[in-house]
Amino acid sequence: MGLQERVYSVLIVSASEKFQNALRSLLPESTYSPIVTAASVGEAERTRNSQNFDFVFVNSPLPDDAGVRFAIDCCRAGGTVVLLFAAAALYDSIQSRVEKHGVFVLPRPVPRDAILRGLNWMTAARERLRSYEKKVQPVEEKMEEIRLVNRAKWLLIRELKMSEPDAHHYITHQAMDRCCSKRAVAEEIIRLYTVNTDLKL
Repeated sequence: MGLQERVYSVLIVSASEKFQNALRSLLPESTYSPIVTAASVGEAERTRNSQNFDFVFVNSPLPDDAGVRFAIDCCRAGGTVVLLFAAAALYDSIQSRVEKHGVFVLPRPVPRDAILRGLNWMTAARERLRSYEKKVQPVEEKMEEIRLVNRAKWLLIRELKMSEPDAHHYITHQAMDRCCSKRAVAEEIIRLYTVNTDLKL
């Protein structure tokens, strides 16, 4: 899928409806959807708890908080890219606080072309995160398989009095003979002996 075909979910956090509408006008629905708005940090946190977003825009300050900590928390969540708008007088202090966390900052007032450049930064950052996620996912899946296989081996040792090498050999050969993954064999063993243990209780 090319970048032109990507669709990015967006959360705009601003107490100013005028700001929300102005920013929304720069985000065509063909590329940015859904676009959700929140007028406070509290509302934004509730929204983010129920939905993940590719892009978060924070117009600081907000009625209940400056929004700086919220911006940092969004970046820490993983795949979210954040652009924070700050008063020009506060730009340097906010920038120094958030840059190490990966938050982009633009000083207000913001020219239209600067926002468009900001969108380009955000797209590049999101795609970089996406490629990282693709690399990390197989590692996490492999770690989960190892965890399940180890649990299944422990059950075979406990229930069938196998040695650890014999349990490992059994799982490996079952997977080869049945042309399935060791994870599938391990899950079957776990289900079998967990059910049997429950029945004994």
